Amino acid sequence: MHRESLSLPTRRRYSNQAGSKFREIVEAIARLHEPTPTQLENLERSYGSTGQHLMECPELRDHIVLVHGQGSRMIGTLIRPSRLRAEGYDVDGVVRLRAEAFAVYSGIGGPGQLIDDVFRPLERYALRHSLDIFRWDRCVTLTYADGMKVDITPVIADPLSSLPFGETHARVPDRDLRRFSVTNPMGLVNSFNETAKVHAVFTDQIVLDSIQEARAKAEVEQLPNAADVQNRLLSQLVQLVKVHRNVSFPVPEGDEKNFAPKSVFITALVSTAYAVRAPVPHASQLDLMLDVVQHMPTYLRREPLPGGGEYWTLANPTAPGNNLAGDMNTPAHQSAFLQWHARLVSHLEQILDCIEDRQGLDKLLPLLEDAFGSSAATAVRELEQPRSIPGAAARTILVGTAIASTVSLPARAHNFYGKK
Repeated sequence: MHRESLSLPTRRRYSNQAGSKFREIVEAIARLHEPTPTQLENLERSYGSTGQHLMECPELRDHIVLVHGQGSRMIGTLIRPSRLRAEGYDVDGVVRLRAEAFAVYSGIGGPGQLIDDVFRPLERYALRHSLDIFRWDRCVTLTYADGMKVDITPVIADPLSSLPFGETHARVPDRDLRRFSVTNPMGLVNSFNETAKVHAVFTDQIVLDSIQEARAKAEVEQLPNAADVQNRLLSQLVQLVKVHRNVSFPVPEGDEKNFAPKSVFITALVSTAYAVRAPVPHASQLDLMLDVVQHMPTYLRREPLPGGGEYWTLANPTAPGNNLAGDMNTPAHQSAFLQWHARLVSHLEQILDCIEDRQGLDKLLPLLEDAFGSSAATAVRELEQPRSIPGAAARTILVGTAIASTVSLPARAHNFYGKK
């Protein structure tokens, strides 16, 4: 899509002050749902220990080339699980095998054998450390006493030089364990990180340069610095959308089905919209965020089916044939997504109208609770009630989290939102 063919965003009526306040709310919600430093330390220690164990196990050590992370921890969109959804507090690891491993695992039963060869050493590790372990179709999950999970997925290198980030293209056991599917978890991470560096054009403010990452590879690759990847505008926007998803789709009870869109789908959709919309001039970060959210569904390929309904495609640019919207292709999933997206847009506009019109905390807090949960409303109430910190050069406030961690933010005026 050429730059000149892109539509300009609708000029918002929100003031710069309202936009600044909303940005503070986004940051507070993001910090509220991120794992605490202790949780991150435990997560990274477990990831490293598990990876080193696999590097040394007899089943894989002749084939393994790298153990690396994938998913939300790598791109700074990780969120702690809540009472509403037990999702987010885990780290996804990939065991990457040399291309020569196809000679061992490409025959009948090969994909299942590969999962078994990952499961056996991890089972020994789980017994040694008193962990729960689960064997799935494509991965193995270790569950720790505090609920943290480490998911390990094996892939076999299958580099394709014609693709963006094709050097990390690979094959992964399909869910039926009869064949291998295309995948590129590190390609998706690198693609997201490149998108986060896209220069956003703002007409009303100066934008800081995106964080440049430098990561050295090793046999067990280190996870990126959490603060570096979490502080990016794109990462915080994905976190905000995921929190809204979690609140909108509580954990199903009994035989109820879960129609919540998966994180990989949400992340890819937001990232795709951001890559296209960020270079279009916007008045502010707020305008860009609203524009990206508004345009999310337009980057789905929606083809009518002969018998009615639609088939959705969200192509993975780093793995041809990998449809990131594959799980969305039922009428119920699609309807749930479109209704949720409309609710997300409506919530953001209601919150911004409330801030712009200074309707007061008694109006704002219920909107925030409805959209992002009660803890988000509590965090904003504390934003409105700054406290002095002894010895600090300037006033700051502490935003409490669900488990007694804190986030330091600049102190704000007491009456911006209007009547309390």
